[in-house]
This record gives sequence, C-alpha cells and structure tokens, in this order.
Amino acid sequence: MELPVVNDGVHLAAYRSRLPLATTNGNAVHGRLDESGYYHCYSDGDSIASHRSDALTGYETLDSPPHYDFYANTEVWGRRKRFRPSLYQLHANPEDDAKPPLYEDGQAGGEDSSADDEEEEQKEPLPEPTRFGWVQGVMIRCMLNIWGVILYLRLPWITAQAGIGLTWVIIVLSSCITGITGLSTSAIATNGKVKGGGTYFLISRSLGPELGGSIGLIFAFANAVAVAMHTVGFAETVTDIMRENGAVMVDRTNDIRIIGIITVTCLLGISLAGMAWESKAQVLFFLVIMVSFASYIVGTIIPASPQKQSKGFFSYKADIFAANFVPCWRGRGGSFFGMFSIFFPSATGILAGANISGDLRNPTLAIPRGTLMAIFWTTISYIIITATIGACVVRDASGSLNDTLSPSSSSEDCVGLACQYGWDFTECINNNTCRYGISNYYQAMGMVSAFSPLITAGIFGATLSSALACLVSAPKVFQCLCKDKLYPFIGFFGKGYGKNDEPLRSYLLAYIIAVCFILIAELNTIAPIISNFFLCSYSLINFSCFHASVTNSPGWRPSFRYYSKWLSLLGAVCCVIIMFLLTWWAALIAFGVILVLLGYTLYKKPAVNWGSSVQASSYNIALNQCIGLNHVEDHVKNYRPQCLVLTGPPSSRPALVDLANSFTKNLSLMICANVVTACPSSAVVERRSNKTHVAWLNQRMVKSFYRGVVAEELRSGVNMLLQGAGLGRIKPNVLLMGFKTDWLSDSPQNADSYIGILHDAFDQQYGVCMLRMRERLDVFHPSSSHVNAAFDGGPESINISAAPSLIQTSVISSASIESTPQPSTVFKKTQGKKTIDVYWLSDDGGLTLLLPYLLTRRKRWSRCKVRVFVGGEADKKEEQKEEMLTLIKKFRLGFHDVEVIPDICQSPQPANVIQFDSMISRFRLDTNVKPDSDPVPPRQQGEPWMISEQDLERNKSKTLRQIRLNEAIQDFSREAALIVLTMPVGRRGGCPSTLYLAWLDVLSRDLKAPVLLVRGNQENVLTFYCQ
Repeated sequence: MELPVVNDGVHLAAYRSRLPLATTNGNAVHGRLDESGYYHCYSDGDSIASHRSDALTGYETLDSPPHYDFYANTEVWGRRKRFRPSLYQLHANPEDDAKPPLYEDGQAGGEDSSADDEEEEQKEPLPEPTRFGWVQGVMIRCMLNIWGVILYLRLPWITAQAGIGLTWVIIVLSSCITGITGLSTSAIATNGKVKGGGTYFLISRSLGPELGGSIGLIFAFANAVAVAMHTVGFAETVTDIMRENGAVMVDRTNDIRIIGIITVTCLLGISLAGMAWESKAQVLFFLVIMVSFASYIVGTIIPASPQKQSKGFFSYKADIFAANFVPCWRGRGGSFFGMFSIFFPSATGILAGANISGDLRNPTLAIPRGTLMAIFWTTISYIIITATIGACVVRDASGSLNDTLSPSSSSEDCVGLACQYGWDFTECINNNTCRYGISNYYQAMGMVSAFSPLITAGIFGATLSSALACLVSAPKVFQCLCKDKLYPFIGFFGKGYGKNDEPLRSYLLAYIIAVCFILIAELNTIAPIISNFFLCSYSLINFSCFHASVTNSPGWRPSFRYYSKWLSLLGAVCCVIIMFLLTWWAALIAFGVILVLLGYTLYKKPAVNWGSSVQASSYNIALNQCIGLNHVEDHVKNYRPQCLVLTGPPSSRPALVDLANSFTKNLSLMICANVVTACPSSAVVERRSNKTHVAWLNQRMVKSFYRGVVAEELRSGVNMLLQGAGLGRIKPNVLLMGFKTDWLSDSPQNADSYIGILHDAFDQQYGVCMLRMRERLDVFHPSSSHVNAAFDGGPESINISAAPSLIQTSVISSASIESTPQPSTVFKKTQGKKTIDVYWLSDDGGLTLLLPYLLTRRKRWSRCKVRVFVGGEADKKEEQKEEMLTLIKKFRLGFHDVEVIPDICQSPQPANVIQFDSMISRFRLDTNVKPDSDPVPPRQQGEPWMISEQDLERNKSKTLRQIRLNEAIQDFSREAALIVLTMPVGRRGGCPSTLYLAWLDVLSRDLKAPVLLVRGNQENVLTFYCQ
C-alpha cells in the first residue's frame, strides 16, 4: 500500500495496520511480540506522543519519542505510566515466542496487571498535601530563623563590645560564610529533584551515606538544641518584663526554665497540628517582626525624652557613633571570636527552607531564590540596626533621672560621652553598676523604640518563629535519616502520619532534647554549643559542592550556575578554621562524633546507591591510576600473579575461588570468569551478568572481579576472556582452571576443546595453573550447571543451547545469597604443621616456587613447611642438592628443605604402564587399515584427538616419565597438605589432545592432597638482583 505524504492533511495513523492482540476472556496474551498493541499496553493510549512515531514516519515501529514518563520514578494519577521499549524488543525477531524482557523495573504485562491497572484508575486520587512557594516556604521561613533571639537581645550588646566596625566585620564574615553556603546549597538543590530531608538529603545524596548520615544526625541534634536557644531567649524576655512589674515565681533562672518548658510545649502543639497551621503562624510572626522594625526605626528619629536619655538614648549623634565604632571589650568572654560565637547562630537559619524541601512546591526553584534573598535582606537589616543603635545609645547609663549634670558641677570630673548632653553617669561607670546603655541593657532596642511593646512583640515573634522553624526542621531531617536505615535503633522515629507524612515520633524526640537544654537556662552558654554543629554542617555542604564539581561527573549539572567550586572550598576551610577558633574543644568533640559515625557507616556498608560524588571520585582515581601505570615499565621485582579463574558461577566452584584468593588477596588482580555457552539473547545476557555472583563473592569476603561472556562454545568464550579481560597493565597473566575429571566418559570433542584452552593460554603468554582435588570442584550437580561444563560436567550439559529447559535460570536474590551457608574448602581451613610439597621438575621462570611462597604468607598456611623436590642423579645427589639450595636461597623465599629424586627417570611399574595403555585405548587409531581405504589420517579429517602409533612412540619417554613421577609423588607426599608440581607441556601437532590429557591425569591421580599443576610462561618471575 502506498502511503500518503504527511503534508497532504491526511493523518497517517489511519493507514497504520492494526495487528490485534490475541485475547483470552478479553485480556491480552503476551506470548508474542505484538507491536500494534504496545502503546495500548504500556501507555495511556490517548496521548499524542503514543502515536507520534507512526504519524511522523508512517510505518510500524515500537520506537517511541522522548517522554517524561521514561525518566520519572513516580506515576501521574489518572493514566498508566508509559515505559520505554527495551533494546531486545526493538531488534528481536518478531516470530520469537520468548517473552520479551521489559526495560523498566517493576514493569509487567499480562492479564493480572492490566486488570489491576483498571481498578487503580477508578480509585480517587490521594489528597494533595500542603505545598509552599519560595516566598512563604523558604524566604520568610529563613528570615524568621535568621533574625531570631540574637537580633533583639544580643546585637546591641555585641555592638557595644566589638564596636560598630568590628560588628560589621562579624556580620559580613558570617554572611560571607552563609552566602557561600547558600550558593553551594543552591547548586546541590538544583542538581536533580529534591525530596524531603533538607540538609541531610542534600549532603548524603552528594557525598554519600558515610558523611551524609553522620552530618544528618548532628544537624538534626543541632536544630533540636536551637529550639532550646530560641525558647530561652523568649523566656528571658518574659522574665525581665515580669521582674519590671514585680512578678516573680521562684527566681530568675527557674522562672526561665518554667516559662521555657511551657512555651516549647505550646510550640509542639502547633507543630503537631500540621504544616499548614505552622506556616500560618510563621506569616503572622513575620508581620509582627516587620511592625517592630518600623517601630524601632521611627523611635531612633523621634527626639529622646528625659526618661530615655537617663537610659543612654540621645538620638543620632556623630560623636556617639564615633565612640561606639571602636571596640570596648568587657568581661571574660570579651573578644572578637567570643562575640562571633554568640552572633553566628543568628546567621544559621539559612537552611530552614531547605530542611522542609519535601513540603515545597518546586524545591529546585524555591531553595536558591528564597535562601539567597533571605541572606541578603537579613544582612542589610543587621548592618542597619548595628549602625543605628550604635549612633544613638551610649555604652553606660544609670537610668536615674537625678543623674543630670548640674550647672555647678565641673564637666572635667564627668566621665562618659553623656556628659556632653547634660548627664553625669560617672558614679555607675566607675563602680561598674550601670544598669542601662547598650553594654548593660539587653532590651536596648525596646527602650529606643517608639512603642516598646511592639519590640517585645517582635522579640516574641522572632524567638518563637525561630524555635518553631527549628522544631519543624529537626524532625523532618531526622525522619529522612531514619527511613534510610543507616543506623540501628532509630527506625522507630521515621514513621510518618497523615497526608504530609508528619514524623510525630521525631517531634517528641526533638521536644525532649529541647527541654533538656532549656534547663540550662543560659543563652550565652547554649549559643556556642550549636555554633560548631552548624559550622560543621556548612563546611560539609560547601565541600559537597566542591567535590561534586572537581570530580567532573557528567551527572553534575546544576541549573543554578552562579557558584564557584573554589569559593565553595574556601567556605569549607573557613568553617573548619572558625570552629577551632571559637571553641577548640567543642570542635574536637564535633569531629570526634562525625568520625565515630563515619567509621560505623564504613564498617556496615549500607546497601544504598545514590550516585554520590564519592563514587565519581573513586572512578576518577582508579582511572587515573590505571592510566598512570602505562608509564611504568614491567619489572620482575614487581611481578604479581594476576589470575583469571575459570569458575563459572563462582558459587559452583568455591575451592578454585579460595585458592586464587589465597594468592591474590590484597596483592593482585583476580577475575572470576563465567562462560555461558548459549546463543545470545536478552535472558542469557542477564544470566551472564547476574548480580548474585558478585553478592556471593562479597559475602565470602573475596576481593575479586566477576566477568561473564556469552559464546557458542566454551573455548571461544575463554579465548575472549584471555584477550579481553583486564584494563591496561592491570590484566591477568595466569589462567587458573579445574581439572577435567570426566574426560574419559565425556565426548572426545570436549576433551580436545579443553586442551585447546591450554594451548590458547600459552599462545597468549599466560601462565597456567590447574587444580585437581579428590572431591569434585563443582559443588552442584553437573546437570544444573550451565557454565564451563567441560571442566566437570557430563556430556549432557556441554551444549545448553540445544536444551531450552536449561536456559531457564532461576534468579537468586541477594537476601537468599546472604542467608545461604557458605561451603567450606581446604583452602579456608587452618592447615597446621603440615607440608607443601613442590616438585620443581622443569624451570618455568619461577612461578612454581612463587605461588607456594605467596600461600605461606597467609595465616592459614603460615605453619606449613615447604619442601622442594627436584630431579637428579644418584651419584651427584648431595652436590645437586647444595646447588639447588644455594639458588633457592638467593630468591629469599625462606625454603630450606630441598630433596633430590634420583630415580625419577627409571622405568615405572609395568602394572601402571598397562593401566595407562588401557586408559587411552579408546582413542588409539586402528592399525589394521584396509588397502582400499582412505590413506589420509583421521586426525586430518577432524579427529585431532586420535592417537597413532607414531604419536605414542614419539612421546614414549615423556609418557613413562609422568607415570614414574606419579609413583614418586605417592611415595614422598602421602601426608602433604598441598602438592605443587610443574605441568608438562604437550607440543601442538606432536602430542594429541587426549594423550596430553592422559599425562595430566596419570600425573595427578590417586593423591590424597589437592594437586596444583603449574606452568609459567617461561619468563622470570623471580630474581636475586636488587635492580
């Protein structure tokens, strides 16, 4: 059928062939790959995008244009989520009856799933939780938390101590730190969709669970303590008002405790009422604070009354500004960093908006905009208040109306700046009894204000709003930490309630912590405690931004571009320095707690994968180190046996895994190789890369890589691994495999393929090791093992592509792997005072000696004595022994026991020779050839495993040597823990594969101990030189 042109106004979807799904009872049957029904099964069906590929191209295809659903982890109510077709679905044969694997996890097709989807679509949508924009959710919340108690109750006093100039430095320095942190926070928050958890979520998803978990716990604790700080500030104000009016409950300290506990209990009630009520309360507090600011500014302009002048207020005066511009340190804590430690908590509210990231409408937009605007406006307000209060109020005043400067008194005897304005506060200044002035009166802003109750209301609003914000932030952060299950015993507090998933249990925990610190009842004591915790959090946020930038990960793509990685690093360093300058012992405690939590997380290794910058950094470091090895030439002193172990599924041959691990652990490379002999398909590829293999290796504490390949037959798959395994100079140089014990009962083709693997390894300049044990290496039944079957399996399991039932591989979960008991092997047991017998009969470069030496370095084998056996002549036995002992000593291996076997070249026992002939009889060529038969030897007709009389005669001496050597080994090594002997080499073309395999069999048979046949690549791996 000829298709119309798109611009003719004809909708091409009308010409699309409709291949109906086979149905049963009205439901689609997903047996065959049906393209026309794909979008009806995996999309909403009504979406334009679901038909776009057909409308634009005019031909049948499963290919789909880009769509939001392909990248989202959540579903949109009212329609089914669409899924991207898998690569297998796009390129597989449509006639294939196999069920196509689906691309996305959790995607399922079939009768039950479609019926469930229809039921789900009929349900009502879940109620939408309360969400906030950037103004109400972030900016107002951050401004309220930044202003807090320090603004009203301590900023005038800090100005009197440090002077206007240094107070501005303190403000600007604090704002620089918080500003840099705000930029870093904005960058991290815009690098992907942000969920609940605030600061903990940002740090943990950037730096990983190790640092994220520790700082999340500390930050949640710091916020809970900050609740106490702001509540104590509120209680101080109420107590002072009560004392001015003669109302005292017990004493000042206990009054603060009582009022503080009552207040934090009321705040807990507001928090438990839900985020909507809490947000409305914050807006009300914001309006109250703005009105109090207006009242304060108006009060500084209004001419001072005598009552205010007696308390040190004289409106704007240049000389007062000049006098207050310089510092005047008083008391034990009077220093720059002492004032900084008290002021800095007032700048720490910048994360109040980020801490409720889960309740924001658009966190990636709201967090940067709201946080940076809050920092800007609060910094301006701090500078203005410092300048105005310092230009209007003197440091000391008595508050008495009688302390006016009389005309008769001499102005020369008057002390203080107030003398110029007719007031004499000399007596209280000299006696240090002044109750007013910005150095003595914490309520100076209320005294200056046009209407002092508004300042009191502002103090109430600032303290209560900050306390409320911290009381909400701490549980939200802690809830996210609990849900990630990084630490034990805290999961109880992660449970959420209601549509907003409110952490009620975490609220109660934060309330208890706050009450404990309220009992201290001293604002100047509580403030420095949390300064270090907040600085530590800011340092890690800045470092997170720097680390994510410097790793150059393609996944680091923040939409907020106005940040600098070097500025973030500077901010991180400054935070750490300031921590120690403020309170060095508190900084050490903070770092100690972080290190303990970090060590615990590193030890437990939580099963989370967040794509952190630490992961990206690990990749960068490994890549750079691997590339750096290209500039390092190989040297025999640095030789390491890097093993390619033909294990199949590693759990099927644990003895091979344990032996290789004994050689390579913490020393060199180990790769467990798995050859899946089947035709390539999606199911087979999944089986090859099954994650349970790596999980099994990790549970067994084996430091190894896993590599699986799919090949039509075993030898070609191993050849792929021999040539392709490794990276740069980090690549295998030793092939370790199991001995094929069933070669006599198996087909000769498989035996020939097995020996072909040895020849391929030698061609690639590999050393070869072969392990034989009395018990089978494969701990599973051969018919259940679909990989490397030629090593141990029977003929029925060689070509699994011919048996479809064997392709159905059960997928074992990691949990079941962990619950399965690990099999024990001889290489996992402590050997005690036994011997490792090494038969170094041919010089292969020293690999036969090096492997036993590496084995004795392991604790399990360290008590074993190594005996080295060499061939020799009877009349020169002692001379040859001393010569060999001298050579071995030069290698510094610690082997001191050398034995010379003089009768190794004698004829073996006739019974053993007859047994060997019987072994190979089925592979010998028939010598009675008819005259009219084809003269071409069968070996050239595709049977290279057949043994001719010429082959036997040519290799007779080698054959007898292997038989005799086995007799000698049985005599000398009956009680050995391990036997290591040099593997003979069969010449390709001169020694048939079955004859070579018979040599290996007769050499290692009937031995109690495990036998390791070793053949190096004839290049030195040992040296007695130092360069």
